[in-house]
Amino acid sequence: MKRLMHYAAPLAAGLLAACNFAPTYAPPAIATPANYKEYESADWSVAAPGDAWPRGKWWKVFGDPLLDSLEDQVSAANQNLKVAVAQFDEARADAKTAQADFYPTIDAVGSSGRTGLSRNVANPLPNRAYTSNSLGFDFSYEIDVWGRVRNQAKAGVDRAQASAGDLATVDLSLHAELAADYFILRGDDAAQDVLDRTVENYRKALELTEARFQTGYAARPDVSAADAQYEGARTQATENRLKRTNLEHAIAILTGRPPAGFSIAVQKLDATPPEVAPVMPAALLERRPDIAAAERRVAAANADIGVAKVAWYPSFNLNALFGVEAAVPNRFLSAPAEAWSFGPSTVLTLLDGGRRAALNERARASYDEAVAQYRQTVLDAYGEVEDSLASLRLLAQEIVTQQASVKAAADASAQATHLYTGGLENYYDVIVAQNIELAARLTNIDIEMRRMTADVALIKALGGGWNRGDGLELKEGAGTSNAASAS
Repeated sequence: MKRLMHYAAPLAAGLLAACNFAPTYAPPAIATPANYKEYESADWSVAAPGDAWPRGKWWKVFGDPLLDSLEDQVSAANQNLKVAVAQFDEARADAKTAQADFYPTIDAVGSSGRTGLSRNVANPLPNRAYTSNSLGFDFSYEIDVWGRVRNQAKAGVDRAQASAGDLATVDLSLHAELAADYFILRGDDAAQDVLDRTVENYRKALELTEARFQTGYAARPDVSAADAQYEGARTQATENRLKRTNLEHAIAILTGRPPAGFSIAVQKLDATPPEVAPVMPAALLERRPDIAAAERRVAAANADIGVAKVAWYPSFNLNALFGVEAAVPNRFLSAPAEAWSFGPSTVLTLLDGGRRAALNERARASYDEAVAQYRQTVLDAYGEVEDSLASLRLLAQEIVTQQASVKAAADASAQATHLYTGGLENYYDVIVAQNIELAARLTNIDIEMRRMTADVALIKALGGGWNRGDGLELKEGAGTSNAASAS
């Protein structure tokens, strides 16, 4: 019987320690298509593990040294990125705080005071007033019978990993925003070149029309129309300069610098979107940091359910005190001054006005919310990839037809000008032809710019080379390294 009790006690303790009220966790089921709709509509190649997928500094795929330099400045000095790094460090510290409950707490305690007892109550002690001094160590430890500490610690780690995903998402978004702004600015430079040449051409046309009017070969309305066209082109050119100026300011802020001391030299857009092979929908779940962060929050909410359920059961603690007590401090080191206590304690809440039930309802609702957010994040990711693939496919078709439109409009403008000079056509026909040519050239530049930003959007939608396997680390210094790996 004694031998049975000898083995039964540790066995029971082990069984109790194995209790865990959190539901068995598995990532929420997601309807994952076999392929992208837009992938099947075009001749795309599929990214394989050995493909030259743009990892790390993905923007280098565009082969622009100035863009590379600006992106590096984002990594080093962007303040929003520093905020995300600090938030990740906070989440990691919270995880360490939760894990601290795995260990006992030992406090050094001491007190000194004088006590006087009432003379109106029975007192067997000879002295009604006495001095008491104590010094010692207080030990307390929660026996994690129901898994509260384990689930709380797990939820902390899960949330820290979610914060690592958030950091990578912010990093990816900031770098993608800068790349998009950069290509839009280069598009504005190209548009400015077209507008400046157009303004000069319209100025010459105005002078020619005025000269023809002076000699009686043109009417006053022709001069007014040429003047209106010239001033309108100048307005367009000034508006384009305003757009470029605002973009330059935005890029300065992204790189962590005041706009006052920042400028980018004019350079016309002259780039072709590099081919980016899309990963399959199933692989996208491992490539997107926002999806990984949402899934980790589901795992944390699942662990929170286990923490909430523990409130229905008694808590068990092991407490101990060792120290010395004496009327005067110089007697602390004598044997009779020794004082100690040791033993378990338990607390079971019997009535709480429905608080525990409400906490459990909230934990379950938080889990359902996290699951819905996760599924929505996945759907949004699929949609972003589809949008980017569609943009690249259709813009590639648009640029072909638009270049043909530019050629035809330029020919029509030249013919109209030639006929007007020979007195065979009205000047309003010249204006119409020239306006069509200007609009065609600006549209052509806009399509080229949108092709580049669509390529940036596709890389961002595919996760920018981020990988779940090494993107959720919580080791020291991981805040900056996770950001670097996402960039």
